[in-house]
Amino acid sequence: MARGTWLRRLRPRLPRTRRGRRRALRLAVLVCSLALLPSAWLFATTDGQRIRTPADAPAAPVAVVFGAGLWDGEPSPYLAHRLDAAARLYHDGKVRALLVTGDNSVHGYNEPDAMRDYLTGRGVPADRIVADYAGFDTWDSCARAHDVFGVRRALLVSQDYHIRRALALCRAAGIDAWGVAVREPRDSIWLYGSLREVPGAAKAAFEAFFTPSARFPGPPETSLETALSGPDR
Repeated sequence: MARGTWLRRLRPRLPRTRRGRRRALRLAVLVCSLALLPSAWLFATTDGQRIRTPADAPAAPVAVVFGAGLWDGEPSPYLAHRLDAAARLYHDGKVRALLVTGDNSVHGYNEPDAMRDYLTGRGVPADRIVADYAGFDTWDSCARAHDVFGVRRALLVSQDYHIRRALALCRAAGIDAWGVAVREPRDSIWLYGSLREVPGAAKAAFEAFFTPSARFPGPPETSLETALSGPDR
């Protein structure tokens, strides 16, 4: 069969009748509505009053800083901005410890240690930084913060487009959480991150409702309790 014939067969056919077009329109509206339901869930379950800046964030025992990638072994610009905000929270006395959570699944790629080094270079004592090496995604980070590290109240540090998902998942994990939103220029990187939140919201809804724990729950650790037990500085 000629190539042109195959292409004509593969080409979608629009309904020819008015009734068919109405059905197609209803189907398109239904598909779009279902696709946006998870995003609507995020906004419905996260109070905007719980999203603050580093300047007006409330006090909490710990700040959870989510990984955002490394460039040549160093924090990416977006991750560096999260860490800068977390360091400010510590130095302003808003939190007494930092939990840095990220990916260390392959040899030579270690987000938590790079995050720790960055923070100590900005004056945060190493004994106030706890690393979670199995924070492979937002749900893993939230679930492990609660189940493994015993976090019950925390500030969450991430970019503004991601903070609602972090809030929804950490609250689903049992953490009384407040979001600290790091603002970025509305450039192509920000736009890409924002667009990723549409499928990210669907994944978050599935995890919150159907995934009871992180992929690697692990036994409870006392490292964060030890960091918090030190004298106030």
